[in-house]
Amino acid sequence: MRSFLMFQGGDAEKAMNLYVSLFDDGEILDVIRWQKGEQGAEGSIKLARFRAAGQCVLASDSPIRHTFDFTPSWSFFVDCASGEEQERLFAELSAGGETLMPLDDYGFSKRFAWISDRFRVSWQLNLS
Repeated sequence: MRSFLMFQGGDAEKAMNLYVSLFDDGEILDVIRWQKGEQGAEGSIKLARFRAAGQCVLASDSPIRHTFDFTPSWSFFVDCASGEEQERLFAELSAGGETLMPLDDYGFSKRFAWISDRFRVSWQLNLS
């Protein structure tokens, strides 16, 4: 089973580049682009595969406009190795996005945050 991020408006490449830049294991594995005459915008992401935080993720720029988009009810959950890593990820991922739960002690975790990034992808950042 893999996660699949379907972007609208051509944001797949920008999001993928951000995500792989944030994690030591981040890497773009494959990119297939929409070609001239195909359904999607020429040069946008037809299908890409990348790795970040131990996850292999698929991404695409949808050629079809949808009434639905990303929702916080689905998120990436990242166990951070240190407070410094958590603060860095929080700063980078929340920039231009929305803080759903700020960094704090919520009882179930000594330090936790939940954010929606600039692409509306949701992230839970945990410090065990």
